[in-house]
Amino acid sequence: MLFETIIGIAGTVLGLFGALFIIYGAAIAIVELLAKETRIRTWGYPEIRGTFTTRILIGLEFFVAADLLKTILAPTFEDLIILGSLVAIRTVVSYFLGMEVRGAGDVR
Repeated sequence: MLFETIIGIAGTVLGLFGALFIIYGAAIAIVELLAKETRIRTWGYPEIRGTFTTRILIGLEFFVAADLLKTILAPTFEDLIILGSLVAIRTVVSYFLGMEVRGAGDVR
């Protein structure tokens, strides 16, 4: 019972941290975009996009970790299928966002 409580709390904390990290990345991107538009900073759009994309990638990793922990508690076949689907979708999204960060998807 204590183990289930600890795992449940850890999963919730990881999910919350992932969401906060994405919100943090969005806030940075908004500030940098406004600074660029008002010519306070000279960051270009690729740098701003790369910074935001990196934060999204890290947030997605925390979401995957949270889902894994939550599935440990009561792994039914349906839960495993849902977890596998979520991990697959997030892996594909992470792959393409990673390409974006490396500049392979840089289209202007």
